[in-house]
Amino acid sequence: MRHAAILIALCVGLPVSAAEPETKVFAGEEAAALRCANTIALTAVALAEEANLPKAEKDVMLGVAVLILERHVSGTWQQKRAALEVVRDRRDAFETLQDYERLSQQCLVQFPIN
Repeated sequence: MRHAAILIALCVGLPVSAAEPETKVFAGEEAAALRCANTIALTAVALAEEANLPKAEKDVMLGVAVLILERHVSGTWQQKRAALEVVRDRRDAFETLQDYERLSQQCLVQFPIN
């Protein structure tokens, strides 16, 4: 659940910790996995806040994002967190929701969690 808490903090823009992670640059498939995880997590939080998405469904979506990060992105959780912050800050909420509508199915095919 700690990883889901990290994702929630990232989605609402809260600092996760004061420690600076070692910088890691992600590219290719890992960068795509980060974008998918970010899109799914931010959409879950936005829908829970704005559209009354049930908590159980939000938790499933956050769990999917965590599993994508665990299985398809290398590095420490601090490095992944820092990379997610960069991805999050590159797109506004509207663009992220558009990404979700357009890419969510592809994300699950490209980055399986089971």
